[in-house]
Amino acid sequence: MKILRKLVLLAVALACAGAAGGLAATVAAYLYVAPELPSVETLREVQLQVPMRVYTRDGRLIAEFGEKRRTPVSYEQVPAQMVQAFTAAEDDRFFDHPGVDYQGLLRAAIGLLLTGEKRQGGSTITMQVARNFFLTPEKSYIRKIREIFLSLRIERELSKEEILELYFNKILLGHRAWGVGAAAEVYYGKSVDELTLAETATIAGLPKAPSSDNPITSPDRARARRAYVLRRMLELGHISEPEYDEAMAAPIAARLHGPTVALDAPYVAEMVRAEMVERFGAADAYSAGFKVTTTLDSRLQSTAVTALRDALLAYDSRRDYRGPAGRVSLPADGDAVTLIDVLGDFPSVANLEPALVLQVGDEAAQVFLASQGMAELSRPALTWGLANLIEDQEEDAELLLAVPGEVVSPGDVIYVRRDDEGLWLAQVPEVQGAFVSVAPEDGAIVALTGGFDYYSSKFNRAVQARRQPGSAFKPFIYAAALEHGFTPATIVNDAPVVFRDAALEDTWRPENYSQRFYGPTRLREALVRSRNLVSIRVLSEIGIKRAVEYLESLGFESDRLPRDLSLALGSISLSPLELATEYSTFANGGFRVNPYFIQRIEAADGEVLYSADPLWVCADCELLDAGQPLPESTDPCVLEHKVIAAEQAAPRVLQEETAWLIVDMMRDVVRRGTAARANVLGRSDLAGKTGTTNDFRDAWFSGFNDRLVGTVWVGFDQERPLGPAEVGGTAALPAWIDYMRVALDGVEESTRLTPPGLIRVKISPESGLLARADDSDAIFEIFRVGQIPEREIEDPIDLFNSPELDSEEEESQPLF
Repeated sequence: MKILRKLVLLAVALACAGAAGGLAATVAAYLYVAPELPSVETLREVQLQVPMRVYTRDGRLIAEFGEKRRTPVSYEQVPAQMVQAFTAAEDDRFFDHPGVDYQGLLRAAIGLLLTGEKRQGGSTITMQVARNFFLTPEKSYIRKIREIFLSLRIERELSKEEILELYFNKILLGHRAWGVGAAAEVYYGKSVDELTLAETATIAGLPKAPSSDNPITSPDRARARRAYVLRRMLELGHISEPEYDEAMAAPIAARLHGPTVALDAPYVAEMVRAEMVERFGAADAYSAGFKVTTTLDSRLQSTAVTALRDALLAYDSRRDYRGPAGRVSLPADGDAVTLIDVLGDFPSVANLEPALVLQVGDEAAQVFLASQGMAELSRPALTWGLANLIEDQEEDAELLLAVPGEVVSPGDVIYVRRDDEGLWLAQVPEVQGAFVSVAPEDGAIVALTGGFDYYSSKFNRAVQARRQPGSAFKPFIYAAALEHGFTPATIVNDAPVVFRDAALEDTWRPENYSQRFYGPTRLREALVRSRNLVSIRVLSEIGIKRAVEYLESLGFESDRLPRDLSLALGSISLSPLELATEYSTFANGGFRVNPYFIQRIEAADGEVLYSADPLWVCADCELLDAGQPLPESTDPCVLEHKVIAAEQAAPRVLQEETAWLIVDMMRDVVRRGTAARANVLGRSDLAGKTGTTNDFRDAWFSGFNDRLVGTVWVGFDQERPLGPAEVGGTAALPAWIDYMRVALDGVEESTRLTPPGLIRVKISPESGLLARADDSDAIFEIFRVGQIPEREIEDPIDLFNSPELDSEEEESQPLF
């Protein structure tokens, strides 16, 4: 008994010594790593790397920028089934242990004793959170010790739900998807609450090896991991046998999904990206989770994109067909997978899809499209420019149809476009264009597209391309004339004029587009008919110096204004956005506004970091000085109260009477002039001006009503002629019409009250003077009260006695 008692005491002493030694070792280890352990409190304020997202003003996503795809979710947003799937796969005792699973650690220790190798093991979800946020993934004893103590600290200070929320947002799940929200979008194009059991289990199987086990890279490995997760869920009682069987039988149907962009606006998205990098730096711009709301209207933007593309395709259809985009050898094995692979080298461009010609018959060609498989192109669909042929010919349309074999051959890769009537032969246009639409009351850009297809050419022609606007610039010259003594009825001689300069070997002999001369012409009629020679004479009469000073007051940059008479024909270079902004001055009654495209910038937590504060147009508002209280309103300009803070009021740059007169003249351009095609819209409140430059190199139309301005440019990047008759009214105006048809649908026509300083009287259309009482041809014209003309006398006024001008005359300089 004495020996037995001594043995028991010895065992107890050894156990106590061992426990004391273990405790001492534990305390020593903690004291060693404790100074290096980060504060858990930082987890409560953690800034996840979230990409920047860009939206329209009505909340539609147009772009996402950032290296990491992440869509943060709260614990409450994560379905219970996803929680069960992840805990079953990664840590089935998560809700029971204190942050460290000692059983798992024991397994790892036994593995070390048996094999002599350090192996991963015993890593709980809490330990993964500690490692992902604070530690490196290296496998070492010291890192493991830090991980254990940090996990215990995390469990003391955070709830299980908070820990899971951090885990669900931080874990890498393959293909740049960080967190379960991003993984659901990347693999299935869904939110987490829309996933099936099979999809949830597939995602839950990814943390072990996200690069190799994901369903895109290796469907078989993903299927095996999914089976493991489902089996564990079944064993733990999370799912039933029927649910297990159904999920196991489901196919691995994942595919890569980009951000769920709802709108085609990449040119504006790039403008936003550049601005955000300029404001915040690249690192924060791409990872701080900014939400940028633009001024774009999703309906108007999609309409502008479609309208411009249709106009460019219509122009292209008036030119020759250039042939197939490529030729390939038809594969012997013509299954869909092989044919899709053949088309892989030919990307879709805008709304055009590549198609492989397989067979050609007398009445149709059989083609293959990756998006739908087999399709047929009939003779009408293969007849290039069919609509133009039918319009130009009076003969039977059947005789105009192409013979399929003369257009395409088996092995051709062609492009097709799709409309309500089916597929049509197409080609990627070589011509380019731009469309900008601006709200004239504050300069907000509501629609912008800088080319046919951003992904083929990222050059933003709407803001980066400066081209001569041609006759689209004439309204500014005429506005200058109206403020320097001219009236809409002033007679100017439309006659030949020659400019000489001793330094030149040649002379400048400007012409009208028609190459005809029309003699004495009223100013209104000259603008309606876009008479070049009248514009030149008007500018010469005003004086180039005075005209330039006036244009500077409207907002044009002085150093970009040519100091010669070519300015009358639009020889200044402007971007479409610049021209649209200047036309806003006409649309809003004479006020200068500045264009802007960012409405609001918010931080990831919703804090508003920036809100646009544009100048507003309120013609009849009372201006309040700084310090004067504004009536309560959500509108910063309080326009409904007819008051506005002085610093927010857009400055008037055109006299009210001048603005009214020039817009009225430009309405006649639409009613009966070079833009008469726009009458198809059936509205009386539209105004605008076409523009065409020398040799048909640029085609423009800029038009508006008091709610919306739209500017279209069509031309080649490397300047060359568009072709005979490709004027602004033909190449550019159709896009504007298509846009306004949608933009103004349901919008009441606006009425313009005549300013008090204007009066309407009858004049002779020939002389521009007050009509005689017996003049049956008299027409109404509007004048300033102090500029009413006299009764008709003999000959109309001619501003020039000689058709020949010398370049040495004051203010006159040669074009070349």
